[in-house]
This record gives sequence, structure tokens and C-alpha cells, in this order.
Amino acid sequence: MKPVVAIVGRPNVGKSTFFNKVLGRKFSIIEDRPGITRDRVYGDCEWAGYAFTLIDTGGLEIKSKDEMFSHIKVQAQIAVENADIIIFLTDYKTGLIADDINVASFLRKFNKHVILGVNKVDKYREDAIYEYYSLGFSDIFAISSESGSGVGDLLDCLVKKFDKKSEADEIDDSLKITIIGKPNAGKSSLVNKILKSERCIVSAIPGTTRDTVDTKFELSGKKYTIIDTAGIRKKSAISDNVEYYSVIRALKTIEKCDVCVICIDASEEATEQDIRLCGYAHEHGKPSVIVVNKWDLIEKNTNTINEFEDKLKEQLKFMDYFKSVYISALTGKRVEKVIELCDYVFEKTCFRVSTGILNEVIFDAASSVDPPTKSGRRLKILYSTQAEIKPPCFVIFVNDATLMHFSYRRYLENKIRSAFSLDGTPIKLFIRNKDEESR
Repeated sequence: MKPVVAIVGRPNVGKSTFFNKVLGRKFSIIEDRPGITRDRVYGDCEWAGYAFTLIDTGGLEIKSKDEMFSHIKVQAQIAVENADIIIFLTDYKTGLIADDINVASFLRKFNKHVILGVNKVDKYREDAIYEYYSLGFSDIFAISSESGSGVGDLLDCLVKKFDKKSEADEIDDSLKITIIGKPNAGKSSLVNKILKSERCIVSAIPGTTRDTVDTKFELSGKKYTIIDTAGIRKKSAISDNVEYYSVIRALKTIEKCDVCVICIDASEEATEQDIRLCGYAHEHGKPSVIVVNKWDLIEKNTNTINEFEDKLKEQLKFMDYFKSVYISALTGKRVEKVIELCDYVFEKTCFRVSTGILNEVIFDAASSVDPPTKSGRRLKILYSTQAEIKPPCFVIFVNDATLMHFSYRRYLENKIRSAFSLDGTPIKLFIRNKDEESR
């Protein structure tokens, strides 16, 4: 196991800026106001040949009664408990204040080694750190997370505290599942229920999740990475910079994931925004699972699920291959089915067929329904092959691609999907002229 290092401190001392500086990329969202980071954000780092995991945490307001700060404190406490070493950041520009003293008292309870960073020291001054020795920590560094000044010295001290060198990560072969949806659809509750821990802050306040939160776990010997994302509203409803960047990062996770889980609030049914998110996953060729959450809040009869499913099929005609599950993240009902379906649709998107069998299916389809004609010329299918997986991509070579009517193309797609039971995943069908084969 690599050493784990947690960054803690009161709000707005530059924890996320420090986190991003050490990672070498913009990972945590940064805004010049307190309370931006809320959940624990993990990143893998390397310094002087030492690999370690860094945790960014929300700003600690130890004595605050605010609901959100209470949630943040719980998340920070979990990070500190799991960490081997703590980096405690303070703000030189505001000086040592009571909130810093409260955080220091909080950290002493855990009996962990603490390195104190006096941040925002843009021009080094020897006396910049003197007053901070009163907090009782021996390793103190004047740094600037913005410019990087002093950060190297702090990291040199940090890695010397590790028991041994840890090598960089092996290739990540986990199944990456991203959870997307509108605000308050229950995404974080679903993640927590799957992980059986309070990994993400859950609150009735819309927009609670801001950063994307990645968590690796194993289930029945299989490796997974589950990614909780910020709620995605319509563009016209976004006026805040933080929400804008949160949404951009959420959409980016769709592009990089293996399976997309779209979380829908059953009490609202599928809205225009839900359908738009499904379309985004479909356009990026991602196998998808539609999770209808808060099913416990719905008054039901024997046909309720069937009626809801029929509405979904009508709304999602463009991705009629979707798989759905009706759950309650609050009670845990049918939550185990979510990962089962993710495994199922990923298996489908990795499907590969031999050229011989594929051609049998295509030629049989052409024998059953004649290819279209145009201006006296008939489309002739020469042969077909599978080009790629994730999603499955098929190429059909013909005498003249302009003769292919969209309805016949759709017919061939349906035949391929039916023949190989490719539900749960999009497929792509390319029509090429014979002379394009060598290109």
C-alpha cells in the first residue's frame, strides 16, 4: 500500500491549489471563496521516487453549526483517520487565527505526524513562520502553492517520513463506472450504498457534490472505480463559475468511463434534462444503465414499473437498447443490481464476432428483405466485418454507399443487435464502398 497523506486546514487557505500543484494538473476545483471543496478528493502523486496518495479535504470550521460544514468535518475526519501523515495548511496573509488553533487541537486527537505549511508566502521572509510554532508542530514550512515556492522543501520532508519507497501504480484495470444525473437525484446516496460507507456527502441541498469523486473498490474479486459527479442542470440555469466547472468535469467523466449510470428521480419521472444526459452517453458510445431512484416514494400497483418503463422506451427511442433498474438508494432495495447490470452491459460492449458469422447474419437479413433501389440501381451488399469494440463497430462494404437508405441501415442494425443479443450497449454501423477497403 502507498502512504496516504491528507491535506487539512480551515477554509480558503489554499488546500486545493496545493493539491493541484503537487499533482501537476488541475484536479480539484479552485475558487477564491471558502467552502468550494466538500468531499474527499484523491490523487496519486510521486516525488523524488516516492509514490503516495494525496487527499484534498474541505475547509474545517470546527465550531460551526452549519449543516454543510458538519458534513465536511466528517469527511475530513475520515481522511485524517486513513492518512499516514497530515499536511496542515494555514494562511500567512491572514496570520494565525482562532480557527487555525481549533484545527490544530482537532488534529492532535489522532496522534498522526503533522507537517505545517504556512501558505501564501509569496516572498520568503525568515520570520514568516515564527508565530506558528505556538501550535506545537516541529516541521513548519513557508510555501506558496500558487507559485510553488517552498513546496519542494515540504515534500522532501514529507517523503522522508515514509517507512519505505512505494513504486508507482500498476496499470489501472478496474471497471470505471460514472454516476451522472440532475441535482438531488440521489447519486451520492447510491455511491455510499454501493460502497457501504459515507464516501460522499449526502444532503438535501442541491449542488452538494462539486468535484468528481473517484473511489476504487473490489466486489467478488472484481476491481471497480465508481465516480460520483456533480448534478448537471441545463446550461441556461448555470450562473455560478463553480457549478460550471463542476458540470464540465462531470461530462468529461462520461467520455473516459467504461459504463455510464444515469440516475433519474422517480418522483419527477424522466425530464428533458435526463433525456439529454442519456443522449450524451449514447453519442459517446457508452453502455448505459438507467437507474430510477427513490422508487420507495412512488405509490405503486402491479403495473407501475411497466408503465414507467413504457414511458422511458418512448422517450429513449434513440437508445432503445438501454437497461434499467428501479431502486431506493435510501433503503438499499435492488442497489446490488446496479453493479450486476454494469458488468452485463460492459460485457456486451466488448463483444466481438468472427467475420464469417457476421456475414451469415447480414446476408440472411438481405435475403429476407431486399436491399433498396434508387434510379434503377439496387444496393448490393458485398461483405461485412467488425472493426472495433467498446462499442462494437461494424463495417459493411457495398457497391454504392449512396444507395443505402436510413431505414434499411436501421433494419441491419436491429438484425445485428438481435442476432448477438447486444442489449445495453450502442453499436455503430459504417457503410463503405468496395474501393474504400484499402484506405
